[in-house]
Amino acid sequence: MTSVLVLGGTAWLGARVAEAWLARGAAVTCLARGVSGDAPQGAQLVRADRTAVGAYDAVAGRDWDEVVELSYSPSLVNSGLEALASRAGHWTLVSTVSVYASTSDAGAAEDAALLPVEDTDDYGQAKVAAERATRSVLGDRLLVARAGLIGGPGDGSDRFGYWVSRFALAQQLDDGPVLVPATTGRWGQVIDVDDLAVWLAAAGEAGQSGTVNAAGESLALQAVLQGAAHVAGYRGEMVGCSDDWLLERGVGYWAGPRSLPLWVPMADAAVAQRDTTALQASLTALGLALSPLAATLERTLADERSRGLDRSRRSGLTRKDELELLTQLG
Repeated sequence: MTSVLVLGGTAWLGARVAEAWLARGAAVTCLARGVSGDAPQGAQLVRADRTAVGAYDAVAGRDWDEVVELSYSPSLVNSGLEALASRAGHWTLVSTVSVYASTSDAGAAEDAALLPVEDTDDYGQAKVAAERATRSVLGDRLLVARAGLIGGPGDGSDRFGYWVSRFALAQQLDDGPVLVPATTGRWGQVIDVDDLAVWLAAAGEAGQSGTVNAAGESLALQAVLQGAAHVAGYRGEMVGCSDDWLLERGVGYWAGPRSLPLWVPMADAAVAQRDTTALQASLTALGLALSPLAATLERTLADERSRGLDRSRRSGLTRKDELELLTQLG
């Protein structure tokens, strides 16, 4: 039986990765503090604080067919390598497309320039450091998966789920108008959390190595919004506003309170246009395919409804703030 160690495995993506390996018949162990929850049913949870002395003692004395690292902290990544790399058959590092130095080159592939490592408190730079450290130790036993925006049920960031949730809430309220950013020249690129997890497990089992942009299909942002509206059954008006108008009124880009998720400055539009040729080749070789956007939106909406369409969110506008902004348009 394949033995898999997930460094993490109790939070959103980590738990899905553990589940994907369990579905392949693996014996899965999750090493985590457990503050995000328990390990998935069928996996063993080893509770440990990776910053503490002896954190890996319970798992370091055996061979692992696969180790999955999700952290971006250089200290955690390095301590994990020191304790486990010599006895790991294959290693998967979940990285991010935020490692790239430029977000203005549409279609950039895995060989694009990376950020300099000057501040490891910065997420992208920390992941660059993690990649370098892991590659120097693991060599051709390593798969680096540079994940793009991840969407689907359970997303704690509230970014991708905002739009389908907002259209559904507006539909409930007599299809009232929905405020959207200017979409011309903008894109959306999301990968379903379960598609990503299944691919990570399949690629790990196959021993694939190298670096892959693990991102979804790049679609015009207008098409993403229209798809979300269609899934939500929304038939009202999308009211587009210019960047300047929104920014002058304190509406932020991308994520966070009082924002419009997935909206980025025009100079950064290529952040959602990463080349995924390597991922598509891997998926084909493994007999896999990514879910259509509509399927991910439908699963996301079901989750949003279960959590409450009008709940407090980490990202987006409240419906009250949105309606107040709409009144200012005259």
